[in-house]
Amino acid sequence: MTQSRPFWRAIEAIHDVVYFAPGAKEKYEAVGLKGYWMGYVASRSAALGTPSPRTVTALFHGFAPAVIERALPDAWSMASRDDVLTTRYDLAREALAPALEGSDTATLVRALTLLLEGLDFAGKPLAAAHADLPAPDDEVGRLSHAATVVREYRGDCHVAVLTAAGLDGCAANALAAAAGLVPPEQRTCRGWSSDKWESAIGRLGARGWVDVTGTITDTGRAARAQIEDTTDRVCAAGFDREATARAITAEGALVEVARRVEQIGALPYPNPTGVPRP
Repeated sequence: MTQSRPFWRAIEAIHDVVYFAPGAKEKYEAVGLKGYWMGYVASRSAALGTPSPRTVTALFHGFAPAVIERALPDAWSMASRDDVLTTRYDLAREALAPALEGSDTATLVRALTLLLEGLDFAGKPLAAAHADLPAPDDEVGRLSHAATVVREYRGDCHVAVLTAAGLDGCAANALAAAAGLVPPEQRTCRGWSSDKWESAIGRLGARGWVDVTGTITDTGRAARAQIEDTTDRVCAAGFDREATARAITAEGALVEVARRVEQIGALPYPNPTGVPRP
């Protein structure tokens, strides 16, 4: 049995507030980082320590190397890793606390925390790195921590499926853009040059996934749907029976929180992750 799409979309929303909540750029700049993308790259990769641009480019997959190279390794000399991680959790607390009002947060945190114990982290390096971070003492912080591990777990699986399908970071983004899953500015957001983007569209066209205008074809839509279905199956293979049951049990509450996250303005749709509303 695979986890449902609403479950994964809710996890994505709860995790994403550390990037999209109002004031994220300013908070990362307050600890010494420079600009939005340096905050994003450093905060997401700090679980690994102070990794190199090449390592982070490989793990993030969808970003042009130049985007990562503009952030790293400079970020590690401009702000301490601990300060970056602390800021990340502070952002999560500020954004999630209003969305959790009236929820049984303790029960939800317990369900997700126990879910983590039933995951197989083999082949999921970014998820494993976040799982190794000490969980915060407060419930909202622990919820953010657990949601991040689960989100990066699916992300690692998704990268494996994309690369197995022969899609590099640029082609994967171009296909998502053709499918209407991401904002029109996705190319520049992810740092791809117009030449790289056109080349990626050409490769998609050679597979029959887009037409001569770059519009997605029925074959391309089917291929994109197959990628998501395969990602679901790969994720499910790493969930033991108890983890699967806990995901099913927690889904309703997670979806409610995720919807409140959007309502309070902590996460816009569409956004560059390409994940629809739960």
